[in-house]
Amino acid sequence: MNKIEHIGIAVKDLKAANAIYKSLLGYEHYKTESVESEGVETSFFKSGESKIELLQAKNPDSPIAKFIEKRGEGIHHIAFSVTDIKNEIKRLKKEGFIVLNEVPKRGADNKWVAFLHPKSANGVLVELCQEIDN
Repeated sequence: MNKIEHIGIAVKDLKAANAIYKSLLGYEHYKTESVESEGVETSFFKSGESKIELLQAKNPDSPIAKFIEKRGEGIHHIAFSVTDIKNEIKRLKKEGFIVLNEVPKRGADNKWVAFLHPKSANGVLVELCQEIDN
């Protein structure tokens, strides 16, 4: 694991959350992106070397909608940057972590992503991120 890539925060209203984080951080988000496979609209803020990703559900069946319904708005996941996501998945499986998707999928911000079940990491959903080489 190289560094904390971003912290994902589930929000009900992306526009309102963008305004809150703009006030908090003192600057605008740098990017919004729709991730159809996850049914979310995202917005990114840089914070030093890491990012904050705000996530709003696009439909009531999306994982973010279900998360907010169950737990309310708040921190949804922590993402770590990795150099080789496939090898990291293998390593973490050997360490006993429950991998939710063993084959990385395309995520937001030009990344390959894979998730570890919260039961494996003290109740925290962990995301692995690797930059997609173009």
